[in-house]
Amino acid sequence: MERHPLIQLATSRDVKQAKGFREVAQGLTGESLDSLYRQEVANAPRRKQAGKKFFGSPSKPPTSRRNGKDPEHLSMALLAASREGGSGEAGSGGLELPEGGSLTLLAYQVPMATAAVDKSLGDADPNKGIGKVDLLGLLPDDRLAVVVVKFVPPSATRGGTGDTPLRALLEGLALTAMVDANRDDLAEEVLEATGRAVSSEAPALIMLGGNRYWEICRKREAQKGAAWIRELERIGREVAEVTGVEILFLGLEVEDDPGWEYGDAGPALVGSPSLGPAWEARAGKVKPKPKPRPRQSDEDQLVEPDLTRPPRDYRIRESYAPGDRIRHPTLGLGVVQSLAGVGKINVLFDEKKSLLVHERA
Repeated sequence: MERHPLIQLATSRDVKQAKGFREVAQGLTGESLDSLYRQEVANAPRRKQAGKKFFGSPSKPPTSRRNGKDPEHLSMALLAASREGGSGEAGSGGLELPEGGSLTLLAYQVPMATAAVDKSLGDADPNKGIGKVDLLGLLPDDRLAVVVVKFVPPSATRGGTGDTPLRALLEGLALTAMVDANRDDLAEEVLEATGRAVSSEAPALIMLGGNRYWEICRKREAQKGAAWIRELERIGREVAEVTGVEILFLGLEVEDDPGWEYGDAGPALVGSPSLGPAWEARAGKVKPKPKPRPRQSDEDQLVEPDLTRPPRDYRIRESYAPGDRIRHPTLGLGVVQSLAGVGKINVLFDEKKSLLVHERA
C-alpha cells in the first residue's frame, strides 16, 4: 500500500491537468479523503523521534530573486511582516484575517521529513514526496495553521505547468496530516518559542494564493472557473465535517511587482499585505446554460419574389411555387413563401401572411 496516498494522488496525471482536475475533484468526498488523511497521519515521519526539530536555525537569507523561488521568498517576507510591531520573536505579530482576528506566523519552510530521500528504497522510503510547509502559524483560537503559498507575479500571463488548485489542495492536506501527527511535538516547540499553548483541535489548512494566481486559475476553464470552485468549496466543507480540518481559501494582495524587495535581512514586502477571499461570494455557482434559441423555420424566412417569372392571377386550380408573384382580387400583389401541405400555400401580402389553396381540381 502507498505510504502517502494524498501525495500520490496530487501528482497523478489528471490532477495536474487544467482540463482534467475538475472531474477528479467531482469524484472526491469527505469520506474518501478522510481515509487517505488517516493513512498520511499513520505514516507521517516523526522528527522528534529522529532527534530533529521543526524550528531550526535560519539559513542565510537570499539577496535576489531566483527562478522558481518566488513562493518561498514571499513566505519569508510575510513572516517578517507578521512580526512587525513586535519584539521580532516568533508569534509577536500577525496578519489580519478577512473574518476578523489575525494569523500569527511562526516559521517558513518547516520540514516534515526526517531525512533526505533514499532512492534505493523506492516507495518504501517514508520520506518520499514529502515537502516542507510553506508557512506554519496559529489562528486566533490557537489552532495550528498550515499555509500553502501559491504565487505568480502580477504581470504573469500563465501559471506553472501542472500547478492546479486541486493539486495544491491535496499536497496541503497531506502536509496538514503530518502536522497533525506531530502536533504534540510541535506544540512543545511553539510553547517554547511563543509562550502560547497549541489547541488540541485538528490543524487548519489555509490555501493562500496571490490574487493573480487565482485569476489565472479561473481563466483555464471555459466556465470562468465556476465549476472547479464549486467542487473545491464542497470538498472543504465535507473535509471539515469528517476530519475537523477547516480549509480556508484566501487571496493575497501585494503592492508592486513582485511585491517585495531584498535587503540584508532577506525579502521584505514593499507595502502592507492584504488578505481577502480567494474569489467573490457565490463564484462557485454555475450559471445555467441559456436555452437554445429556436431555429428559424422556413415559414419565418422571407422568400424574395422571383422576377424572372411574371405575376399571375390567383386561381385555386393553378399550381404555385415559392417565389411566384400572385395577384389576388382582394389582397393585392403577394409572393408565395412556402408550401403548407397538400393543396395549400403561404403567401405574403405586404406584411401580412395568408394561407391560400391551390392545385384544386
